[in-house]
Amino acid sequence: MATGPRYKVPFRRRRESKTDYHARRRMVGSGRPRLVVRKTGTRIIVQLMEALPEGDRSVAVADSRQLKQFGWTAGIKNVPAAYLTGFLAGHRAINNGVTAAIVDIGLTKPIPGSRIFSAVRGVIDSGITIPCSDKMFPEEKRIRGEHIANYAKDLSDNQPSTFKRQFGDISKGRVDLTKLPTLYDTTKKKIESKFSSRRSTT
Repeated sequence: MATGPRYKVPFRRRRESKTDYHARRRMVGSGRPRLVVRKTGTRIIVQLMEALPEGDRSVAVADSRQLKQFGWTAGIKNVPAAYLTGFLAGHRAINNGVTAAIVDIGLTKPIPGSRIFSAVRGVIDSGITIPCSDKMFPEEKRIRGEHIANYAKDLSDNQPSTFKRQFGDISKGRVDLTKLPTLYDTTKKKIESKFSSRRSTT
């Protein structure tokens, strides 16, 4: 560890690898809400945050666990679930007056096609303007879960024991993973329908 009269101890959250203060300063200076996307071992969380003198304020939040309210019965930490969570958060943010934001992925490495950028694409498709290169987003077929459906079908046909071990708890009485793109389309329409009907009555 560095020592000496000129050495400054980094802020605690920097030492804990939680906050890049230089990047945060640039984002706060933009004057736009921050689109904060975080993934845990079990779910995806998408937030639209405003920076205020007294601290950050949440404008809209969506947790992938909430997708069940719209009929989503598949996994909640995959690429389609990340997109739908972003789509849900975006619609909630629009209802609260947000029209534009910037991406804040924290100290996460920006990997093209990742769940992080699937969620960002969902927020953009909800109607919020966010500067982000199209090269960072997953392909449409991955967003719809076609890769999962194809993999599940291949295992089910050729390696049923492996399929049961990997997907048994998900597929048992809940969802046919080979039809995941259809479930994705249905869930997206339900989210869109809920908020479009709500706006038409205001």
